[in-house]
Amino acid sequence: MKFIEYPKCSTCKKAKKWLDDHKVDYTDRNIKEENPTYEELKAWYKMSGLPLKRFFNTSGLVYKNMQLKDKLENMSEDEQLRLLSTDGMLVKRPLVIDGDTVLTGFKEKEWEKLL
Repeated sequence: MKFIEYPKCSTCKKAKKWLDDHKVDYTDRNIKEENPTYEELKAWYKMSGLPLKRFFNTSGLVYKNMQLKDKLENMSEDEQLRLLSTDGMLVKRPLVIDGDTVLTGFKEKEWEKLL
């Protein structure tokens, strides 16, 4: 299982504690140091079945500074994926990839059911 996080993020810290408390093995990856690539994001998006907007960190400063709320609807999926691959701070975190399961953000009930 891949656990992609920003170590200073409080939600990521809660999620990591949850994984540790439930003795789930994972490989940790700092999203700021190693941003997901376009190819990874494209594959995870397809596997997830989630709307692409769920991959964006809509509460983040980069998202707000770029005024993406108004711009995303006019961008193609490919453009959005390419944009996500340019800056890890745009990506919703934590991001968990386990086989064909992809989770964005930390929702404890969802994690209990899927992990």
